[in-house]
Amino acid sequence: MAQAWKCSGLRWSADGPVLVWDGGRRSALTWGKRVTFGVSGGGARICVGARGHACPVGAAVPGRSTGARCEECARLDRAHSVAADTIADDPRPYHVYLAWFGPGMVKVGITAEERGSARLLEQGAVCFSWLGVGPLMAARRTEELLRAALRVPDRIPYAEKRAVRAALPETAADRAREVAELYERAVALPAWPESLVREPLRVVDHVGVFGLADVPVAIGGVSELVAGGAVGGELVAAAGPDLHLATGGGVVVLDTRLMTGWALVPATGDELTVPVRQFKEAAGVQDGLF
Repeated sequence: MAQAWKCSGLRWSADGPVLVWDGGRRSALTWGKRVTFGVSGGGARICVGARGHACPVGAAVPGRSTGARCEECARLDRAHSVAADTIADDPRPYHVYLAWFGPGMVKVGITAEERGSARLLEQGAVCFSWLGVGPLMAARRTEELLRAALRVPDRIPYAEKRAVRAALPETAADRAREVAELYERAVALPAWPESLVREPLRVVDHVGVFGLADVPVAIGGVSELVAGGAVGGELVAAAGPDLHLATGGGVVVLDTRLMTGWALVPATGDELTVPVRQFKEAAGVQDGLF
């Protein structure tokens, strides 16, 4: 009987994307790598728990859920979350940043300085620039100031990011233009908290890191995994939690957050026997599962 694996999600390292498995094993992902797995037909998708603890009731969760948590575990997971605005006394310094995902799609956000650019890679930011660094509450006030004054959001759905990924400008200079323009408007605003140190404009481009240059346009995305289904393809690009896989029918995007909570088993070939949503025209003991 094939050994089953449980995925903890996609992480971004200095060398690129890595799939992490329960127990700490990691699978480095490189362009051209075959990504193939089956979904165990012997069970349901189970809640992944919260903050390192298993779900106390082993609740089943829907296949389309990207969080893979039941309602109670989702509440517990966000109870001590900077993103959910429930922490005010974190002593670490925080960066304020502008992130660009495609034409007309820019957001403002904050991330702990010690995390470097990891948060931007996790979000699938095509390019970004720091704006400033300082205490958490100063960073939060600056984020709110910029959100209101520049009329940019602090959250953008992943579906919208995927939609513009196929229409990116060809040059880094063109991709950086909107970030540079908003940066100039941002630093000209009054009422910045005194404790927030401004950062110089330096736009970091992730197109090369993500492998998005000259990548074929994706025809659709996996909408959910199902028991007994299979995913197979060649990795041609990755951005945020998304893997762009070349299959027999074209490039399909797999949001790796859909993998969590399932028991996954080895498979072969480039078959895709899980539901796929078509995109609109537009824009022994194994060392690892693969």
